[in-house]
Amino acid sequence: MILYNVTVQIDHDIQDDWISWMQTIHIPDVMNTGLFSSWRMCKILGQEENPTGVSYAIQYTCASMKDFIRYRDHFAADLQKEHSTRYAGKYAAFRTLLEVIDSGYSE
Repeated sequence: MILYNVTVQIDHDIQDDWISWMQTIHIPDVMNTGLFSSWRMCKILGQEENPTGVSYAIQYTCASMKDFIRYRDHFAADLQKEHSTRYAGKYAAFRTLLEVIDSGYSE
């Protein structure tokens, strides 16, 4: 199983709008590609005093590297462009790809 993690630091003043947009538009669009089996959004703790923003990790799981590569090659650019256009200058993001060896639970 492959875990695609997107970490985003979002400015405080648009945090509520961003969370709502992620939950109602962006994440459903990613899931509608049919290439991921599950997702979760996590708030990164220990940053309460960070003056620039709040960080979140959005994690998507897919069955194989082949599925992720298909997502990357056919969908990622357009979906990332929508995000970057809507929140230009108000966020920073980086992506991490992980292979799950053992999750301790079944999906």
